[in-house]
Amino acid sequence: HQRYTQFEYCVNLTAVDIAITGGIHKTVLPKTPHSDKTAQISQWIRSVLGRIEHYKAEHNRLLKEATALLELALWKAKLDEKDVNVTKGDVTEGAIEVDKSGRSDRRIISGANVVIKNVLPFLQLVE
Repeated sequence: HQRYTQFEYCVNLTAVDIAITGGIHKTVLPKTPHSDKTAQISQWIRSVLGRIEHYKAEHNRLLKEATALLELALWKAKLDEKDVNVTKGDVTEGAIEVDKSGRSDRRIISGANVVIKNVLPFLQLVE
């Protein structure tokens, strides 16, 4: 375990300002002995990085869920589009069977793969 000592001789260091979107975040080091300041700052940085990793993982989980929902919504829209084209008087027993078998075909031709491929880059986090 490597011991960092960058701030050990900073006797008057009482706070660390971090620039973030929307302003400055101030980390206060009250009554921290100058010999422990480096360790305190390192611990704080590790906790921030841990939270960032947590939120990135949560974002990716939600992104997968949203992708599945988008695919299902596009498939449903394609099914509804077909239903609008069928009038009540034209429906026969055979047409209903053909319609049920065509559901998976409409999933393939729903365009979800194209839409998702073009939407995902805007939602993914940049590494």
